[in-house]
Amino acid sequence: MTTQMFEGRGHAAVYQKYRFAPGKELQQTILAYLQEKKAIPAELVVDVGCGSGQGTRFLAEHFKKVVGTDISEAQIQEAKDTSSIPNVSYLVCPAEELPFQDASVDVLASFTAAHWFDIEKFMREAQRVVRPGGCVAISTYTVDMSLRYGDCSEKLTKIFRECWDQILKYAHNRLKFVLENYKEIFEALPFPDKKRITDIYDKIPMTVEGVVGYLESASPYQTFMKNDPEAAKSLLQETEKRMLETMGVSSRETPVEFWVRHVCVLGCKGQ
Repeated sequence: MTTQMFEGRGHAAVYQKYRFAPGKELQQTILAYLQEKKAIPAELVVDVGCGSGQGTRFLAEHFKKVVGTDISEAQIQEAKDTSSIPNVSYLVCPAEELPFQDASVDVLASFTAAHWFDIEKFMREAQRVVRPGGCVAISTYTVDMSLRYGDCSEKLTKIFRECWDQILKYAHNRLKFVLENYKEIFEALPFPDKKRITDIYDKIPMTVEGVVGYLESASPYQTFMKNDPEAAKSLLQETEKRMLETMGVSSRETPVEFWVRHVCVLGCKGQ
């Protein structure tokens, strides 16, 4: 069964506000693969574990019909409330029990979510619902992010990672899938025609507030909050203060570059 970590409305709202859409390099990697495998044009694309819909909205720009699914009602409500796109619909359901007919899905995608799934059951569903010649694109960003701003990029990244290390002490054991670059997920994909790319880098435009908000949206931080709310809040406040001082600015709206590395598992089901 999918691990449920993003259930509360408060967490879903933070997630919607601060989580970023798939970056341009990741988007281009996925679209190029789908074109190479002739999965474009596609009639039906499903975004599994869609959260508040950042990846779903990217897919909607390129495909005729996109369905976002998530086990969290709160996340799906956030996705619906954020924007109404004519070719997008949302469903609440587990990743391991997708309400689609056999061989009916052209592209099955998942962004930064597959590590929460029951991998074996999800892969059986992928095998069932993806049509012959259809594709799977499963990606995540990793924990080794960096920040760039003027000549203090190294110091900023150090401050960010010190905070991140504190937060990751509360990480769920399923983070192991991310730390091993989705190797186990790649191996579990039942399509012989598959590949895993581990070096996709994207520059995400952010602000100081956005970076701190991203940290707040992470599931380990939410666990930290439940365990020790004062220490958790204090850590983010201190991190923001240190970042602003290092940058020599006072505004939380000061832009920074947030660099992320993506891992992407791509596969095409045989005819």
